[in-house]
Amino acid sequence: MIINWQCKYFTELSTSELYQVIKLRLEVFAVEQNCVYQDCDNRDQDSWHLMGWQDGRLIAYARLLPPGLAYDTPSIGRVVTSPLVRGNGIGKELMQTAISKIKELYGQTEITISAQVYLKTFYSYFNFHTIGDSYIEDEIEHIKMKTSQQRSGR
Repeated sequence: MIINWQCKYFTELSTSELYQVIKLRLEVFAVEQNCVYQDCDNRDQDSWHLMGWQDGRLIAYARLLPPGLAYDTPSIGRVVTSPLVRGNGIGKELMQTAISKIKELYGQTEITISAQVYLKTFYSYFNFHTIGDSYIEDEIEHIKMKTSQQRSGR
């Protein structure tokens, strides 16, 4: 499966790209996970947006936040793949690409995420380790996870 990866700063997104990003995020986080939450959190405007396209359709996405916006370190958030392509390794490719892009943008640094607890094992594959206890965010159990400079990605 060939994916066309693009990473754009918010102001570089076309209205069509932004629409596809919001559509995919809402399809999964609001509809599929049956979670009412405020997706537009005023962090998109200061972030990079990693998009995976196939045949003109957005199938994978992650938001790359600079240090100081959500955490002291850079952060990866809103990690999502289309239900139509799950089980094909797209999620792993998305995370590998996101980690590489964070390193390109911010250098060898720790990366922090707020992960849904059920995905803890998935993120541990990329050398994220848990920090503290789990907590409820938008009615879903989450855990803070972080890499270290020596352990950031495989």
